Amino acid sequence: MAARWWHNPRMLELGVKILIAYLLGTLLGSLTLGRLRGVDIRSMGSGNAGATNALRTQGKLFGFLVLAVDIGKGLFAVWWLPTATLPAVGIDPDLPRAWLTVACGFAVIVGHVYPVWFGFRGGKGAATVVGVVAAVEPRLLVPMLVSWFAVLVLSGYVSLATMLSGVALVVAVYVLEPNNVPLLSFCVAVMVFVVYTHRSNIARMRSGQENRVRRLWLFRSRAA
Repeated sequence: MAARWWHNPRMLELGVKILIAYLLGTLLGSLTLGRLRGVDIRSMGSGNAGATNALRTQGKLFGFLVLAVDIGKGLFAVWWLPTATLPAVGIDPDLPRAWLTVACGFAVIVGHVYPVWFGFRGGKGAATVVGVVAAVEPRLLVPMLVSWFAVLVLSGYVSLATMLSGVALVVAVYVLEPNNVPLLSFCVAVMVFVVYTHRSNIARMRSGQENRVRRLWLFRSRAA
């Protein structure tokens, strides 16, 4: 009979660290700080628990703090967890660190989108993706953020800019790190996941009901 997973050092470290990364992800800046302020931004604006809605409904300082928390947990999960020696878990030398790193990165993003403490209603994960990418491979931030800003200026849609920045992320890693299978797999998974989390935004764009950032939108003067 196969050994139970908790008796397998590799599976134990992998499982525990993925769980910790997920739990880190559930600490949403908007909902945690919102409770201190006595508000739930999921009942305001777009109903999303991310930095964009926090900025629109609660102001610049609150939005900045939310952004910092959501990026920071992505950074922390990837920088700390893969090499951390946890009590009763330890480090398995046979567990590939590259795969563990991207697994922790994806888990913290999932935790942000589906936080167990908040009824599995979180944000869209964009800020946490930025934190994870910055920790995994900082070079990928440039094409990702440049594409995000370019699409935002041309379309006015934050959601469209976020989704297409995921596409740019995959293209960039394919060009810069074509043989890095763990990183490429992670970026493809992130791209698909980000598009999935923005499905309601896609529906609103198709119906013409999605909000635009008119201050940055290049063609705002031509808006209907």
